[in-house]
Amino acid sequence: MIHDPITPPSDDDFRRILTRTRTVACVGVSMNTVRPSYYVARYLSLKGKTVIPVNPGHAGKTLFGQTVRASLADIPEPVDMLDIFRRSEAVPEVVDAALEALPGLKVIWMQIGVTHPEAAAKARAAGIEVIQDRCPKIEYQRLFGELRMGGFNTGVISSKL
Repeated sequence: MIHDPITPPSDDDFRRILTRTRTVACVGVSMNTVRPSYYVARYLSLKGKTVIPVNPGHAGKTLFGQTVRASLADIPEPVDMLDIFRRSEAVPEVVDAALEALPGLKVIWMQIGVTHPEAAAKARAAGIEVIQDRCPKIEYQRLFGELRMGGFNTGVISSKL
């Protein structure tokens, strides 16, 4: 499937990815509770996902019940999804590391404002779905009814006649 800012995934694609994903490696996660990377990773962990934080500056510390890893190569368990909280210019290095260190990876998700068409194409060529310029927390809340509680029109019809 081709997912990019011009041709984003369908709502069915998002639902499938978000419900099937069990383990997420979050590259660039912050220990600072007001940073978006912290609260997105925390949200995913509260939804039952195993979130493996990756940040060399905090390696060895504990976050969301998991040891912060210095790199993707330090993750011993299988990872379903990679969530990238790094600048777009850092994406090729992260994607290369993921292709080498994470066999069985299914999805690479680049956060809002993060895109890299060449790295995305490389990951897709390896059979990995790629989402760019989106947030899994926002998509989860939009599709599973949580944004409506805040008064947002999500465009998702939740009741049938």
